[in-house]
Amino acid sequence: MNRADLGKQPAQVAAMFDEVAANYDRTNTVLSMGNAALWRIATTKAVAPKPGERILDIAAGTGTSSASLAKSGAHIVAADFSAGMIRVGRERNAGNPNIEFVQADATALPFADGEFDAVTISFGLRNVVEPKKALAEFYRVTKPGGRVVICEFSTPQIAPVRAGYYAYLRYVMPTLVKFASSNDPAYDYLGESIEAWPNQRTLSGWLREAGYRSVAYRNLTLGVVALHRGIKPERSAAPAAS
Repeated sequence: MNRADLGKQPAQVAAMFDEVAANYDRTNTVLSMGNAALWRIATTKAVAPKPGERILDIAAGTGTSSASLAKSGAHIVAADFSAGMIRVGRERNAGNPNIEFVQADATALPFADGEFDAVTISFGLRNVVEPKKALAEFYRVTKPGGRVVICEFSTPQIAPVRAGYYAYLRYVMPTLVKFASSNDPAYDYLGESIEAWPNQRTLSGWLREAGYRSVAYRNLTLGVVALHRGIKPERSAAPAAS
C-alpha cells in the first residue's frame, strides 16, 4: 500500500490518493464525525457561487465539493492531481453539465491568467509540496476582483481543545481508520500532515504574500478547521516579497 510522507513528493501523494479514492468520502465522513458536510456547506457559502461564473475547485477529489458549488448554476472546473480521484469523480458526476474534471498540478495549473471568478481548495493545500507556489498559481488564474477560499485543517486556539484534538489524531483516528479505510498508512500520513501544518495567521500571511487583499479567516469547529478568504485587487498588485 502507498503512503506519502511529510516530504510530500507529488508521485507519492498521487499514488496514495489513487488507492483511497473509492472509499474516500465515506472515510472522511467517519473520521470527521459528520462535520465534513458542515464544513462543505460553510465553504460553499464563502465561495458564494453565482450562475454563469467559472470557478476552479482545486484538489476536488471525487467532486463532492464541486457538486455543492455547481448547484448554483456556476460552471465548476474540478481539478485534482490524482488520476484515481478524477476517475471516481467523473463516474459519480456523470451527467452533470456544470462540472468539468481536469487532472492538474496545483503548482502548475494548465489555465490562462485571470480565467476564474473564484478559486477554492478544501483540505488539499496541506498536501502540496510547495504551498506558496500553489497560492501564486491560484492568484494568477483568479480574475481581478475575484476571490479565493481555502478550507483547511488548522490549529485550535484553546489549549484543552488543541490537546484533545491532537490526542484524537494520534490515538483515536488510527483505530477508526481500521474500520473505515482499506489503506491505514495513508491516513497515518494525513494525521501527521495536519499536526505539521502552520496555523491560521501563517496561512493568512501566505495569502497576502501571494497578492490577495482583504484577507481574513474564521474558525470552524473551534479551530479544528479554518476558512480563509481573500480578494484579488481590481488592479493587480505585485505580490509582496517573501
